[in-house]
Amino acid sequence: MKHKVGILGGTFDPPHLAHLRMAEEAKQQLGLEKILFLPNKIPPHKHISGMASSEARVEMLQLMIEGIDSFEVDTRELMRAGKSYTYDTMRDMISEQPDTDFYFIIGGDMVEYLPKWYHIDDLVKMVTFVGVNRPLYQPEVPYDVVKIDMPETTISSTEIRNDIEHAEAFLPEKVWSYIKEHQLYGKK
Repeated sequence: MKHKVGILGGTFDPPHLAHLRMAEEAKQQLGLEKILFLPNKIPPHKHISGMASSEARVEMLQLMIEGIDSFEVDTRELMRAGKSYTYDTMRDMISEQPDTDFYFIIGGDMVEYLPKWYHIDDLVKMVTFVGVNRPLYQPEVPYDVVKIDMPETTISSTEIRNDIEHAEAFLPEKVWSYIKEHQLYGKK
């Protein structure tokens, strides 16, 4: 029997409670053995400026998942030069772990964007995409996407960065402390 591993990719700038909830819901609803949080360096679909360092984002992820044995951080995309393409990452992971079925967890906004992903026609044969509902998005794409439900939230890393003074309620306590201590996102 193959292993079932979930992957939650993103910039995690910063990681927040909705990321944690997405991972927990996917793990529970799909019976996944573990979830890999996969921070990327340069996502192909975003223009990023003022981003926290890779090291800071990894540290915040580690703090967020501390004590949850079935959650891990995989930093391979941070080591790669250039843009991070899921296709390249999954090709590597499948080669390393041929006895594993991978479930790539994405929010509704990314489900809409799937047709634009690099090598999407090959990628949908490599992984099972898992779409999590997100307000204002009604994802309909020509690909099979397993849908999971969770309480809808409007939390986004962009909104947190833009209003860091009022972000504490949306962040795990250790992540909030890290942001304050390291004066990230304008927090003084």
